[in-house]
Amino acid sequence: MAKRQRKLPIDFPILYLTLAILAFGLIMVLSAGAVRGFNATQNSYHYFSQQMKWTLVGSVFAFIAIKIPYGFLRRFAGIGVLVSMVLLIAILFTDAGIEAGGSARWISIAGITIQPSEIAKLAMVLFYAHILDRYPIQRGSDWRVPLGILIPTTVLILGLVYKQPDLGTTMVIALTCAVMLLQTELPTGWFVAAVPTLGLPLLYFIYNTKYQWERILVWLDPWKDAMNKGYQITNAEIAFGSGGLFGVGLGRSLQKYGFLPENHTDTIFAIVGEELGLIGTMFLLFLFVALYARAYHVISECPDRFGRLLGYGITSSLAIQTTINLAVVTGVLPVTGITLPLISYGGASLVITLVKLGLILNLSRYRKTVTKGSLEKNLSNISV
Repeated sequence: MAKRQRKLPIDFPILYLTLAILAFGLIMVLSAGAVRGFNATQNSYHYFSQQMKWTLVGSVFAFIAIKIPYGFLRRFAGIGVLVSMVLLIAILFTDAGIEAGGSARWISIAGITIQPSEIAKLAMVLFYAHILDRYPIQRGSDWRVPLGILIPTTVLILGLVYKQPDLGTTMVIALTCAVMLLQTELPTGWFVAAVPTLGLPLLYFIYNTKYQWERILVWLDPWKDAMNKGYQITNAEIAFGSGGLFGVGLGRSLQKYGFLPENHTDTIFAIVGEELGLIGTMFLLFLFVALYARAYHVISECPDRFGRLLGYGITSSLAIQTTINLAVVTGVLPVTGITLPLISYGGASLVITLVKLGLILNLSRYRKTVTKGSLEKNLSNISV
């Protein structure tokens, strides 16, 4: 059991990579948010100071996440999902929701604005890890119990998040749940059947939601309506094109002067491309790939199934969110509102991301190690 194993130091490569990306993000928020901050509050450092505040808050929660034995978190698996549902329902069906950008995704509790869908991302990973560990889906086992619990819960959460509307977060949660199920012995045919079963209804809803369908049509040819529906995509492309190989220089972006929408949040990667060029974007991509690759490696050495499922789900959630954001900003996917972890401005997203990385560092303390004695014993058992 993990609780009987001697705890190791946290994995420092994961810590250093996290700090490097976080520092990168703070610098870019300072640069990208300067003009918008001055126009809104007469303070160019407004968004940077707010991001620093949430960084400190998130760091405290991340430290707590590192210290708490991860097995203790199982007790909150059901509670986390229930709280997420209650908050999402409150946003949709009461006046508690705070609307911004055409969707109600935030709620204020005791003067603190939180985003329930961000809580739902982490809660679903914890819930899946708990259920799949307690009721393993293996050959010869009864799959009806775990799937009978997971599928209705997942559909309800996805429906509530999509209704906000928040298609981006819906995709992140759905794909995260799918990759966690891939860690079981569920037959491949189930996943093949799930694509049309879930994909066709989703396509139907998107087709019947005017603004979402328009986004897909614009995505196919954004320059056809460059000054209206395609404005965000085309200006992101202009930002990348202006940056070239080495960029125009840190802080010298022109797109942040009211041209590129959400330049300090969802589309901040385009500002990275404009100011730091291809070299800067590739460096940031390298940091992300190195972080997630290292996290997957460390998680694979976790001694119990719950820990491996939890770590794999958290890492996959962050990797999927990163991939979708980068794909949207570069025009590979239609526009959808989703932040770039550790880089985009946003308190709820940053705090939850730091908690997730704190949990990964927590799990790294329980990774398997090969001692000199055990290595000599294993070598002695090898016959030539």
